[in-house]
Amino acid sequence: MWWDLRDLGNLSHALLDWVEGWAPGGLTYVVAGLIGIAGVLLFLIPSQLAVIWIERRMIARLQHRLGPNRVGPFGLLQPIADALKVLGKEAITPRASDRWLFWLAPIAIFVPAITVYAVLPFGPHMVMADLNVALLLVIALGATNALIVFMAGWSSNNKYSLLGAMRVVAMMVSYEVPQVLALLGVVLFVGSLSLQEIVFWQQGHRTLLLFLQPLSFLFFLIASLVELNRTPTDIAEAESEIVAGYHTEYSGFKFTLFYAAEYTNALAVAALTATLYLGGWWLYGLERWVPGWLIFIGKIYLLFALMVWVRGTLPRLRIDQLMALGWKFLLPVSLANVLLVALEVLLWQELGLSPWATTSSRPCWWWPGRGSSWGP
Repeated sequence: MWWDLRDLGNLSHALLDWVEGWAPGGLTYVVAGLIGIAGVLLFLIPSQLAVIWIERRMIARLQHRLGPNRVGPFGLLQPIADALKVLGKEAITPRASDRWLFWLAPIAIFVPAITVYAVLPFGPHMVMADLNVALLLVIALGATNALIVFMAGWSSNNKYSLLGAMRVVAMMVSYEVPQVLALLGVVLFVGSLSLQEIVFWQQGHRTLLLFLQPLSFLFFLIASLVELNRTPTDIAEAESEIVAGYHTEYSGFKFTLFYAAEYTNALAVAALTATLYLGGWWLYGLERWVPGWLIFIGKIYLLFALMVWVRGTLPRLRIDQLMALGWKFLLPVSLANVLLVALEVLLWQELGLSPWATTSSRPCWWWPGRGSSWGP
């Protein structure tokens, strides 16, 4: 039924059926897109405030401090107060900067961050675009961050900003290779690039890929932390070395966009990790009683708490240590992991030890019965 909150796709299906009954066909596609955008924003906007509060409280506890506890009960309104303060600051543009690129970078960095959520499955019928190559799209979107960050650092005409941007490029080149190799192990196991199919595969085999691919999970998480520029790998914005790195010259609303994009990317990485390795919205039948989208969000927050724990525990690495870790350890071990997985899958297929077949495509939640494409 449409009122079954375990699958919000039923509600969207009912609404689209009603619109299709009286509106022209083109309007139905527009409404479907608006429903998807509204669903993503309803998750992202409260989550942005929540994870900021969670991170500040967790870091404070790890450092034996109280953390924010003045504005609102338990400091819950502190993120809102901080956001209002930042938005009220003057937005300054350096005189010697490349103005158009300087203004474009904060907007551009937010576009790939929020686009990732279009292919993340929040439930069996709750994915905005169930693409067959969703994982490839996510990798491509993540690769654009290096260019946008370099645009921000170079256009500022500040030596510290340029140094931070150059560090980002070096880190991206070094860690995107082991990250893609880690994901390749998952693709070899499942035989599909569709995120929804990966979740269905784990549900069908009643196992989490975390247990089958622990090295892949670890390497993907490490490489993702590097690309997120989070401690202990925040080399691009090391305050003790280069002020604030590539966004040193940004203030006001422009800085807010960089700050929001960082947390949007962190939540996207947590959601992608939960989808690939922790079963997404599936949890050994618990989704029959608890809404799958609530299980998925719980996994996202759990993984984000793990990121905060790592930040509050480990010291910042030097740039040479970070490069050595990527090229001398992660890359060769990731290659060995891919070869091992390929050999394992080949043996299982040849010996018939496992029915190595993926499930069929499931329809999108925003358009009933239309498969995985945007068209009819």
